[in-house]
Amino acid sequence: MTLSTFDESFIEYDRFGQPFCSSESLFQMLYKNPKTDLSKFFVVDPEEYNSAVDSLYMSDIIPKLRKYNQNLSFTSTEEYDRHMQNTWHMPDEYKNLDIAQWLLDQCKTDEELQRVGQELLMFLERDMFMLLCYMKYLVDTCKKHNIVLGVGRGSSVASYCLYLIGVHKVNSIYYDIPIEEFLN
Repeated sequence: MTLSTFDESFIEYDRFGQPFCSSESLFQMLYKNPKTDLSKFFVVDPEEYNSAVDSLYMSDIIPKLRKYNQNLSFTSTEEYDRHMQNTWHMPDEYKNLDIAQWLLDQCKTDEELQRVGQELLMFLERDMFMLLCYMKYLVDTCKKHNIVLGVGRGSSVASYCLYLIGVHKVNSIYYDIPIEEFLN
């Protein structure tokens, strides 16, 4: 289930686009749809609910609500994005993956090496290596569970690195698509 499955009138968004709601709104949502997956939401005031789950010794059966941190001290969207990238939930093997070396190891020609090198410098300038690690984890997880990924969308097909990771199926070197179409 995604948030769009739910009645949007119960959901609020902060300045970074993070969805959240009050426990009262969540309970109203549950009243309308008892099958609502509570683990999908950040809640402003989850303490009473979580305390009840603990006191009933039900935490292994009933998911606890996740607390929404409304006092974020981020001064910019870039700072928020950096924080979120560093707190993604992915296995340590991907967090610690030398993604640059992995990508370079996938290259078979000098042209591919040069293109990957150029793109890696651009990803590095934008502090986006953790994003590449996460994309590798996402693609590997999709493959493991036989989830089909699309051919490619938008400007991301200009990235040969994303092609090597498996995010899309468009070889930007073959089609002579400049990386600047994606990272400019």
